[in-house]
Amino acid sequence: MAIDKIGSKALVDCSVAAADIAPGTITTTKLAGSITNAKLANSTVTINGTAVALGASASIAALAWQSVVVSDGSTVTTMVAGRGYFVNNTSAAGIVKLPISASAGDTVAIKDYAGNFGTNKLTIQRNGHKIQGVTNDSLIGTNRASVQLVYIDATKGWLYTNESNVADLQAPTFISATGGTVTTSGNDKIHTFTGDGNFVVASVSNASSNNKVGYLVVAGGGGGGVDCAGGGGGAGGFREGRCGPVTPYTDSPLSTSGLTVTAATFPITVGAGGAGEAGSPGPRPGVPGCAGSNSIFSTITSTGGGGGGSGANASPGGSGGGSSHANSPTAGSGNTPPVSPPQGNNGSVANSPNNPGGVDTGGGGGGAGAAAPAPSGVGTGGAGATTHITGSPVAYAGGGGGGIRTSGTAPSGGSGGGGNGAARQPPGASGTGSNGTANTGGGGGGNAGSCAANKSGPGGAGGKGIVIIRYKFQ
Repeated sequence: MAIDKIGSKALVDCSVAAADIAPGTITTTKLAGSITNAKLANSTVTINGTAVALGASASIAALAWQSVVVSDGSTVTTMVAGRGYFVNNTSAAGIVKLPISASAGDTVAIKDYAGNFGTNKLTIQRNGHKIQGVTNDSLIGTNRASVQLVYIDATKGWLYTNESNVADLQAPTFISATGGTVTTSGNDKIHTFTGDGNFVVASVSNASSNNKVGYLVVAGGGGGGVDCAGGGGGAGGFREGRCGPVTPYTDSPLSTSGLTVTAATFPITVGAGGAGEAGSPGPRPGVPGCAGSNSIFSTITSTGGGGGGSGANASPGGSGGGSSHANSPTAGSGNTPPVSPPQGNNGSVANSPNNPGGVDTGGGGGGAGAAAPAPSGVGTGGAGATTHITGSPVAYAGGGGGGIRTSGTAPSGGSGGGGNGAARQPPGASGTGSNGTANTGGGGGGNAGSCAANKSGPGGAGGKGIVIIRYKFQ
C-alpha cells in the first residue's frame, strides 16, 4: 500500500529539502493546515526594495505619482524615493533636487507637465550624490521629456534607467572666455585688467545659474592739490558684484549682485589716475588736482576720484577730494553721480590756523570704505575697501592724504593705495605729495609749500584703476 501521508512526528526540522519534492506533488489538499514560520528560512519577502511580512498585503506599484509641482528657480522641490513628479516650470527655468540620502534601489521619476522643458530647462541637482558616475548636476532641455533614476551605489550614484523624449541629458557646461591676465582660484577663473581691453565670452553655460559673473570695477584716483597745504585726491569709484554662492570668496561690504553675461565681447575701460596740480613759484592756483578717469565693464561705470583742493576748491567724484588750506574751505562730495551701494565717500575739510587745532593741514581725500576723517592737524585720507575677489585680501580705493604746511610727519593716505600728503621739509622748502598706488584707484597726496615765499611742490598723481571679473569655470 502506497504511503500518501506523513505525520508531523515523522519529520524533523530541515529533513525535507526542495530537491526531495517533485514539482506539483504537494497541493493544499495534502496539507492538514498551514505551514508555520518556524519551518521557513525567512518570514518576509522583498517587493520593490520594501520588506513585506508573509501573509501581509502590499502594493507592487513601482512609483507613487504626486500632484503637479511648480519649479521656477525660486521654488525647488526635494524629491523623495519611490515617487514620481509632474514638473511645471512654465514661468522660468526650474530646479529639482535628488533625495539627500539614498539606498540601492531607490527610484524617482520626472515628467514634463507643461511640455516646455525646451524653453525653460530643468536642472536636476545631485544633492551630494553622483549622477551617472560624475559630480555634476543634470539638465533636461527637451519638451515632453520623461526620465527615471535609480540609485545604485556611491561610485555611480543615480543612474538613468528610463528616458523618453530626452535629447540632452547633459551635465552643465560653463563660461569660456578670454581677456586680461587669467588666473584661477578653486573652481573659479579670474580675469584681471590693468589697462583697456576686451572680455570675450566665447560660450556660456547651459545652466543659467552659471552665467553670472562677479566683478570689481575701480576708477582712477584724483590728483592731489597744491597750496600752502594742498588737499588729498579722492579715491576712484569702487563698485563690486558677487556672482553668487557657486564662487565662494569674501567680498567687500559694498558688494551687490553680479552680472549675467551672454556670448559677446565686452569692452573694458580702465581709468587713468588724475594728474596732481603742478607746483610753482607765484600765486597759489585756484584749480584742484585733476579728476581720475572712469572705469567701465558692461553696465557698470565707476567714476574717477575728485581732485584735491588748490586754494579753496576740491572736486566731487567717486570719492571727493579734500580741501586745501583756506579760511573757508570746501571739500569734494563722494558717490557723485550717486549709485547704490555708494561708490565712495566725501573728502574732509582743511584745518587752517583759524580752525580748532591751529595746524595748517590740507583735508584728506575720501575713500571707498570711509570718508576722510576731520583733520584736526592730521589730514589722513579715507580708508579703502577690501575684497578677496582675486583669491586673497586686497584693499582698493583709498583717499590721498592732505599736505601739512609745517615740518613734521606727512599725513598718510588711506588704506587701499592712497598717496601720502607732503610735509614742508625743511622749513621754507616745498614738499611733493606722493602718488596713489597704480591699479588701486588711490588718490594722490596733497603738496606742502611756503605761503610767504609763494613756493609749492606739486600734488601727487592718482593711482590708475582696475577691472577684475570672476566666474565658475568647472
